Amino acid sequence: MTDIAFYHLTRKPLETALPELLEKVVERGLKAVVRAATEERVATLNELLWTYRKDAFLPHGSAEDGNGEQQPIWLTRGTDNPAGARVLLLVDGVAAADLDEFDRCLDLFDGRDDDAVAGARDRWRAARGAGHSVTYWKQGERGWEKGA
Repeated sequence: MTDIAFYHLTRKPLETALPELLEKVVERGLKAVVRAATEERVATLNELLWTYRKDAFLPHGSAEDGNGEQQPIWLTRGTDNPAGARVLLLVDGVAAADLDEFDRCLDLFDGRDDDAVAGARDRWRAARGAGHSVTYWKQGERGWEKGA
């Protein structure tokens, strides 16, 4: 079963938290798929990963860039996974029916948006009901804090 971690964004926006989490994935030598709700969002995230910090670089691409099998981080709105990534990051409230294809899933949601929180609760219940291991992380003063 897939380990699913829910990341409740309360202090930093997705545009800050996503690159930080992706840095940890790449540091561990893993590949990731970031799944967003729309092609426009994929394009925005693609640009973000080029510009999020002046002193950092996250190797990534999308269908627009090509060479998917060579991309350590793949941005998509679909279920494509050309490099065989084992880590899935979900943004924009996207649900995934293919969780079993990944070892780990990070579900990032905006804690300041009531609809996003309600959607995350629904995805949590569905994941637990399907037998996945689930954890909850919330942004605290010192970084990510594991919740109950």
